Amino acid sequence: MTVTVPTVALGDGLHVSRIGFGGMALSHAYGDTDPDEALRTLHHAVDQGVAFIDTADVYGRPRDGSTGPAGTNEELIARLLADRRDEVSLATKFGITGAVGTPGIKATRGDRDYVRSACEASLRRLGTDVIDLYYLHRRQLDIPIEETVGAMAELVAEGKVRHLGLSEVTADELRAAARVHPIAAVQSEWSLWSRDVEARVVPAAREVGAGFVPYSPLGRGFLTGAMTPEKVSAGILRGEPRFVEHFAANQRIVDLVREVGRETGATAAQVALAWLWARGEALGLPVVPIPGTRVAARVTENAGALRVRLSPAQKARLDSAADLVQGGRNLSFAPKDWISAGRE
Repeated sequence: MTVTVPTVALGDGLHVSRIGFGGMALSHAYGDTDPDEALRTLHHAVDQGVAFIDTADVYGRPRDGSTGPAGTNEELIARLLADRRDEVSLATKFGITGAVGTPGIKATRGDRDYVRSACEASLRRLGTDVIDLYYLHRRQLDIPIEETVGAMAELVAEGKVRHLGLSEVTADELRAAARVHPIAAVQSEWSLWSRDVEARVVPAAREVGAGFVPYSPLGRGFLTGAMTPEKVSAGILRGEPRFVEHFAANQRIVDLVREVGRETGATAAQVALAWLWARGEALGLPVVPIPGTRVAARVTENAGALRVRLSPAQKARLDSAADLVQGGRNLSFAPKDWISAGRE
């Protein structure tokens, strides 16, 4: 059954579909995929009303095997935009150089020259003249965030970008950025089993009038119950304690989600997404999750979560899942300060 996907206001007057699509799933991080099949999935998402499409300059494999933003995911999104630009709310990101963990090379950049060159490169790859929401993917810690956001604000003034966003920022960084330019959205990992942002970042987003865009709202697929050790070993999660040595213990969370799903007539993925919307309502700010998938049917399933209504008792039981989690959310290849919780 097709779901009518409503729109919602994030911050700074930006309206997007109530659920978005995370483009990273269509790149190599979780195994290679066929570009034509990926494009069909993207078209299906827009057909369903899931028209808030999220990508980044660093998603994909560099064509020459070098370090640096790959851009191949943006090029894939460009094939969708070529026919349907007016239907899509487009978000992309910059700031990760593609050299995380590479000695002698900065993992992030936020200087003015880089901000401008990264934006122009993304516009070329995407085949568009404006980006609806431009995120700082990760900040360069030895440059004041005000400097980076000031350079991003210049892009808004020039009409190359419509709205600004920040990813994995702390509460204080968000407040400092918002004093320079309105921030439409904060993107960080947030789900049933990754809730550290609720302590400080979510309240700060509400304070400055920004919406929240949770990435990995399905726990990188774990919360759906479809993850297997074989699937884990095929992608970037193969070295992550949460997914490897704690795989069996964390199945207790999946069991809880499935139990609520049986009560509501929903899938595990739909329950996890419905919990996020309910949590956003409880905390007083708009929440637009961006689950990614390679399969068109999963797009329809995820959108179907909009029909799910959780009782107070079910919400409370799902809230308790956080107490069962074993293993942290930061990926092992990244430094502790890669995520906001490492700098709070």
